Amino acid sequence: MACLLEAPLRISVLSEVTATSRHYVDRLFDPDPQKVLQGVIDMKNAVIGNNKQKANLIVLGAVPRLLYLLQQSSSSMELRTECAVVLGSLAMGTENNIKSLVDCHIIPALLQGLLSPDLVFIEACLRCLRTVFISPVTPVQLLYTDPTVIPHLMSLLSNSLRTQEYITQIFSHCCKTPEHQTILFNHGAIQNIAPLLISPSYKVRMQALKCFSVLAYENTQVSMTLVNVLVDGELLTQVFVKMMQRDQPIEMQLTAAKCLTYMCRASAIRTDDSCIVLKTLPCLVRMCSKEHLLEERVEGAETLAYLMEPDVELQRIASTTDHLVAMLADYFKYPSSVSAITDIKRLDHDLKHAHELRQAAFKLYASLGSNDEEIRKKPILESGVMELLCSLTQSDSPALRVNGIWALMNMAFQADQKVKVEIVRCLGTEQLFRLLSDPDTNVLMKTLGLLRNLLSQRAHIDQVMSSHGKQIMQAVTLILEAEHSIEVKEQTLCILVNIADGNTAKDLIMTNDDMLQKIKYYMGHSNVKLQLAATFCVSNLIWNEEDGSQERQDKLREMGFVDILHKLTQSSEPNLSDRAKTALQQYLA
Repeated sequence: MACLLEAPLRISVLSEVTATSRHYVDRLFDPDPQKVLQGVIDMKNAVIGNNKQKANLIVLGAVPRLLYLLQQSSSSMELRTECAVVLGSLAMGTENNIKSLVDCHIIPALLQGLLSPDLVFIEACLRCLRTVFISPVTPVQLLYTDPTVIPHLMSLLSNSLRTQEYITQIFSHCCKTPEHQTILFNHGAIQNIAPLLISPSYKVRMQALKCFSVLAYENTQVSMTLVNVLVDGELLTQVFVKMMQRDQPIEMQLTAAKCLTYMCRASAIRTDDSCIVLKTLPCLVRMCSKEHLLEERVEGAETLAYLMEPDVELQRIASTTDHLVAMLADYFKYPSSVSAITDIKRLDHDLKHAHELRQAAFKLYASLGSNDEEIRKKPILESGVMELLCSLTQSDSPALRVNGIWALMNMAFQADQKVKVEIVRCLGTEQLFRLLSDPDTNVLMKTLGLLRNLLSQRAHIDQVMSSHGKQIMQAVTLILEAEHSIEVKEQTLCILVNIADGNTAKDLIMTNDDMLQKIKYYMGHSNVKLQLAATFCVSNLIWNEEDGSQERQDKLREMGFVDILHKLTQSSEPNLSDRAKTALQQYLA
């Protein structure tokens, strides 16, 4: 017992320790086992729903004594079970309570308890373990410390509905890394948990479903295995499809959609499979609508963004499904007018989720607009979202500025001239250049990305540079001269590469000796990425088939560029030497 008492107790509860609390703890030390049992039962009744009482008992050292009684073989089964129940109740208090319990080594004691033959005791231990493990302050690694624990938990799954519910809930909360996924997979998680998807208990079905969603996430091995699993003669994917039906609880629809989404992203299900196009995608779009709770909308939007991110066809279908773009515009209107919400708790909840809602909408816009021109143009331009995104780039919050500019950057990617002109008009050149000197590196990187996307395709490059060339060259100069990271400088040089690819735009570089000297400097830089970008720029400036190439080649030769190119052909970096050789060939052609 002494070793348990030595465990450090984090006493963060400055509460008056009442005489009654001390009385409860004193009774745990009574020499009469019957009185001890009654003391534990009375303690159980006293702590239900009473966080102050729980904290007092923890401060007074009830936990080490309860754990001692729980582990003593001389304790009756009833006493050991009641101790597990009280510990479970203490765990349902505050995060500080959980920390104290974990510090007293409650987890190994309860795991040891699972070796008992008594089912009621096992269930009480599992219930307490479940409560401890679902807390964010518990290190999940504690489940994996002893390699015999996971196989033993798998063997207990068939014991009762309760063991099934608690164990699957523990698994779904403690599966956080690819290594955890592998351990669970190797110990037969799939074949052991699959039958639970048709359990008579909703709680068991739900926890089993959550297990599959965390097991399949970004895991090809698990996803490829799941595709071939049969549950009572039916393919697992079909079981998931049934769970997405409208008559199922929202939580179940969403989690089943996540399972299929993760399997699809892991290439276990094709993106054109009917279970994705006709079932999963519409289910997730449905989750984005107004009648759902804020949390459900956030989860639906984030999962939908993840599902369609790499696939143009899914983006196209989603953009025309159920007014999705208009629904997303609503995400930015939260919370609705504050005066209308009289419930302060509700307002606090809404404000908390409003930010998550906006973030989710950004992810979706970014996915919708990333690969396809048609999708980007019509619904998004018509929904007034562009103005919204531009206004967010002026926010005081760096996170909102980043998201606004990121979404605009995606919209500008391979867009037609009309969309690009609209972005520049809506954002305003002043704001664009203000963002290019933003103190937040993420904002600066995304703004450079936006500029790079605006300056793609020759006609677009020439048009943008003819109206804003002077300011753009100025901004580029300032960034290249300032103290910035390699990534920022590389992105800036890539903008010069694009400008050098224009027909008339390249003159803005060629007539600017200061800029040419900067390009020359970066060709000799110690960082290969910067050398490569600068060499690419030279290559575009002297390209043979274009008007005026001879004069440009002569000028750069005079400035010593050819000598540097010769040096770079000897580089040990194949990409760099190849790029330098390509540039030199322009002189020989």
